[in-house]
Amino acid sequence: METSLIFAEDLLHFIDASPTPFHAVSEIKKRLNAAGFEELKEQERWSFKGRKCYVVRGGTSIISFILGAEVLPCHSGFKIIGAHTDSPILKLKQNYAYNQSGYLQFGVEPYGGGIWRTWFDRDLYIAGRVIMRKDGKLFPSLVELKDLVVSIPELAVHLHRDVNENGAINSQIDLPPVIALEASGNIDNFNQRLLREFGVPGAEIISSSLSLCSTESASLSGLNQEFIRSGQLDDLASCHEAIESLINTENPPTTCVVSLWDHEEIGSRSIQGADGPFLLNTLERIVEAATGMLRKGDFQRILARSFCISADMAHAVHPNHTEKHDSHHRCKIGGGPVIKWNANQHYATNDLSAAVFSDLCDLSGVAYQTFVARSDTPCGSTIGPIASSGLGVLTVDVGNPMLAMHSIREQCGVEDHFAMKKVFETFFSRGQAEIIET
Repeated sequence: METSLIFAEDLLHFIDASPTPFHAVSEIKKRLNAAGFEELKEQERWSFKGRKCYVVRGGTSIISFILGAEVLPCHSGFKIIGAHTDSPILKLKQNYAYNQSGYLQFGVEPYGGGIWRTWFDRDLYIAGRVIMRKDGKLFPSLVELKDLVVSIPELAVHLHRDVNENGAINSQIDLPPVIALEASGNIDNFNQRLLREFGVPGAEIISSSLSLCSTESASLSGLNQEFIRSGQLDDLASCHEAIESLINTENPPTTCVVSLWDHEEIGSRSIQGADGPFLLNTLERIVEAATGMLRKGDFQRILARSFCISADMAHAVHPNHTEKHDSHHRCKIGGGPVIKWNANQHYATNDLSAAVFSDLCDLSGVAYQTFVARSDTPCGSTIGPIASSGLGVLTVDVGNPMLAMHSIREQCGVEDHFAMKKVFETFFSRGQAEIIET
């Protein structure tokens, strides 16, 4: 029988295999393939050989689904869980290599709102995707240069006496990592190392999307191993909960969908972001391929019967800074999943969607918490408002409580991670009429 500790250990393996969104989607594909899911291509006509399928866009976003027994238009809706594959990270610029003061360095550009101070003096490596050309054809390949350890050295305190009082970071000046001592041919050596990763003789690198990643493996911590510590918990933990819940679902009455998007950390406005048409296009094609028809009115009726859970990590109360939290909404690690509210709809939760999720928690035997930011502090946002407004689907924003969000090393709870999966499995296993009737 699966336990919370076993499920947490699987999350560690999942995160370690997913240093970038490219690798996260690759790892998700491996898990779906092993569970009998069929890959569909966007550029091809869809016909379902089985009832379990997935489709990838851009290499960093993936939608997977299981067709329910009730697939005819208007008889049922979709049950959707959404999350995101990206996290704050330092991306290499296109013309990244330069020599300065005797060192080879790579120019980087911050992606998202990371706590960049936590990246200093860490062992880092380079991973991502490279586009190569051979015989006039372009093809992508994933890369992880784990044997090339680099770092972003902090300036000595003797040269920055007020660093602990005034530690502002200039991303152009302070963040480029040191790669090697300056020497002629070093950048050629790096490119050759990239090419050796693929074992494709005669290929040349045309472009790349590379990032700095931490070499430190995900781990359990705490006196009773109650904590999960890793980078990218926001939001790979939610991706892991959603995908494993879908894989564990057998013969659902209603079509179940997991949509994992890239680019949430920078606003979701991209071809594979939540603000793009990927999910809407996919839902339309599911109905068309499953029924042989798609009338606009019928599809809108299907969406009106649908429900979406937007899963993104939530803020746990920080024991050293309790004043940063509303005193009546201090969520704790180990206290269960969090329902996130905002009066200005930075979260998509409303009274009805919150009632649906709280009922799912009760049915799963899981305690839940409620988060509202301090009224004098702006809150973040998620894919929830974007997905709900784009589809017209009732949506709730939820997530597990965590500390150090957007640090290179974040922290959440073992029991919360398992509890959220239980709620997701309850959501997928029940008929739509049992979920909500308005």
